[in-house]
Amino acid sequence: SMLYLDYSREEGEWIPNKYGGRENIEAIDFLRAFNDSVHHHFPGVITFAEESTSWGGVSRPTETGGLGFDFKWNMGWMNDTLTYIEKDPLFRKYHQDQLTFSLIYAFSEHFILPFSHDEVVHMKESMLSKMPGDDWQKFANLRLLYLYMYAHPGKNLLFMGCEFGQWSEWSEARSLDWHLLEWEKHQGMQLLVKDLNRINKDEKAMHEVDFDWRGFEWIDISDADNSVISFIRRAKDPEDYVVVILNFTPTVHYGYKVGVPHAGEYEVLINSDSEFYGGSNAGDKSLHAEWGEWHNQKANISLTIPPLAGVILKPKS
Repeated sequence: SMLYLDYSREEGEWIPNKYGGRENIEAIDFLRAFNDSVHHHFPGVITFAEESTSWGGVSRPTETGGLGFDFKWNMGWMNDTLTYIEKDPLFRKYHQDQLTFSLIYAFSEHFILPFSHDEVVHMKESMLSKMPGDDWQKFANLRLLYLYMYAHPGKNLLFMGCEFGQWSEWSEARSLDWHLLEWEKHQGMQLLVKDLNRINKDEKAMHEVDFDWRGFEWIDISDADNSVISFIRRAKDPEDYVVVILNFTPTVHYGYKVGVPHAGEYEVLINSDSEFYGGSNAGDKSLHAEWGEWHNQKANISLTIPPLAGVILKPKS
């Protein structure tokens, strides 16, 4: 609303700027001066913009015409992803584009992937309550969603209480429902987020090239019938990579073939269906890829994809 003079205003309710345009020049100048001042006087401090229009350069430096923020919330990704994940898995195959569209613009800004307080207040329900299905499927869907968020290019924002699967909405009038951690399913959710944070920190492929196509490559987005997508995340060294495979249905896929860059042994860094997280423990512990082109990759791997789950694989050196 700061950037545009006509934001939420009808014709005749706003006055164009001195150039005849709708941009709020004074607000733009203020934001640029604010970011320049913060970064000059407080090195290391980072600034974030929650901005939902298509304004370009929110997270570009001011000297190149940007607004100077370090990061911008990816509201489009958040809305599309929640709209998709809240659907019954039976119908997700008709909406696969809601998962893949974000990569069209994922590198146009330095994006944060936000599941913020805004999504768990004002009758929007908690993250866990948003998920479709019975209790088992709700937990599985949420674990899958979090793995997808961490694997997707961009930095991660997860509001307090979401990490252990709170049932109720957040309220400033009471504490979080910490008592839920007496239950194994909630303990498992918290452990999953802990492990995702650890892997995100330890694996350069998961964080080093978040804002450039060099750090991401689709393997397959065409299997909408099974609601399965797969992609590669790469570090600055392109030979340092992980393979991400996501199954958005409760069907176990046995002998599912996926293209990978190299033959050899692969380890499972994380499986959101692991018994440690409250899952059914389907899937493989380690895998062997063979040479043979598949999905435009030089090698391929056959694996068991767990239900409503994601796995991250890494080649063994």
